[in-house]
Amino acid sequence: MNFSVDQAGIRDLDTVAALFDAYRQFYEQPSDPDGSRRFLRERFQLQESLLLLARDPQGAGLGFTQLYPLFSSVRAVRAWLLNDLFVAPQARRHGVGAALLREAATRGRELGAGCLMLSTALDNAPAQALYASLGWHREASCEYLLTL
Repeated sequence: MNFSVDQAGIRDLDTVAALFDAYRQFYEQPSDPDGSRRFLRERFQLQESLLLLARDPQGAGLGFTQLYPLFSSVRAVRAWLLNDLFVAPQARRHGVGAALLREAATRGRELGAGCLMLSTALDNAPAQALYASLGWHREASCEYLLTL
């Protein structure tokens, strides 16, 4: 499969919003195209995230990853949270996810990050295998969430 990975911007909002809505549905959220578009527009306008988009030669979106800047106090470095990674079903198993992760690592290095961090579901074996194949290692920590 032929594709490219580039940083997305506001001009890519429609393409990314469709993928983002599909991503949210994958995580059992109701479809909300308007909410997805609004959320991403805010991230672009406020420059609060780095969004990488994989496209086919015709410009159709194949997948994306979104990273948020933060800091690791323990490591005393700038870090990026790889919060979202999604590949459209028709593009899976064609190297799109790996390409997005590699580009995220490249951009993280360019931006002076000491590490990238992510979390995934304990039963998401395909994602865990992909991360491990690209040099990510599993941390021995326990995550908690407080919904506000």
